[in-house]
Amino acid sequence: QLQLVESGGGLVQPGGSLRLSCPASGSTLDYYAVGWFRQAPGKEREGVSCISRSGGSTNYADSVKGRFTISRDNAKNMVYLQMNSLKPEDTAVYYCAAVLKRFACAMTSSFYGSWGQGTQVTVSS
Repeated sequence: QLQLVESGGGLVQPGGSLRLSCPASGSTLDYYAVGWFRQAPGKEREGVSCISRSGGSTNYADSVKGRFTISRDNAKNMVYLQMNSLKPEDTAVYYCAAVLKRFACAMTSSFYGSWGQGTQVTVSS
């Protein structure tokens, strides 16, 4: 069974950058489409970005387009989320999620069957 463990979160000033990593274990990640989600206090979980199994197709929420970049390295069983020009409204717990045997990805949480435990990102001066 696939296991995901996010890392790379932390406290950063507005305008700063972070790179989140999501290493996978227990299965081969190239069988899975992957998404990044976030949940701020008092808000629903929302899709941030997702990437297809091959990495050839990506999607982004409008709020992060041009600032965040999702990528994957199937040889290393890793997915990344590079976050630049961070804003206070990006503060949330960030989760990676994966779905087996789907070529395309989706920005809805119900699409995914495997989830990590989350990593906190706080953007504040």
